[in-house]
Amino acid sequence: MSDHDPDHDHEHDEPLTEAEARAEAERLVRKEVALAQIRQYGDPVLRMRAGEVEEFDEELARITTRMLEVMHDADGVGLAATQIGILRRFFVCTVDGEDRVLVNPVVTPEGADTEVEDEGCLSLGPVRVPIERASRVRVEGRDAAGDPVSLTLEGMDARVVQHELDHLDGVLLLDRTDGESRREAIAQIRPRLVLQS
Repeated sequence: MSDHDPDHDHEHDEPLTEAEARAEAERLVRKEVALAQIRQYGDPVLRMRAGEVEEFDEELARITTRMLEVMHDADGVGLAATQIGILRRFFVCTVDGEDRVLVNPVVTPEGADTEVEDEGCLSLGPVRVPIERASRVRVEGRDAAGDPVSLTLEGMDARVVQHELDHLDGVLLLDRTDGESRREAIAQIRPRLVLQS
């Protein structure tokens, strides 16, 4: 899930120092490299349901550590294994201010309250669309070492885990938004060819 809000793209009143400008340029390069590793809309793996993780080994720990790095470099708050081409049920995210790995997660809404908010996705570029999600959820699963994890989350944190679980089921936010928002998003993702005479 993307944490990018295009409304916050603006020039600052004060010019950046040389060190700040260099740091910002490096951050943008890291972001570009990270996004190049994430499967984008149209890739068939994004529509596939991931299989259960059966082994909690060094490879899983290595992959999840790398996924957290990619997620942060891409300015994201969540990244599912399917988004990097791995068809296994795990994702990484930042919830409650802490980086988490959730393996074989099960998300259960708590209560009937829902919220509609704009969501972005690292696999959909700049697209943001309104999505209705449960306001409060319980997520249960395992961490990368196989130890049990159980969290009760609200608001944005609840939204993040629901979004990432959707990825593990082959569901994209385009499937959860209204028809008009879907059409606008697809038009933004697939620029139209301009025919010249």
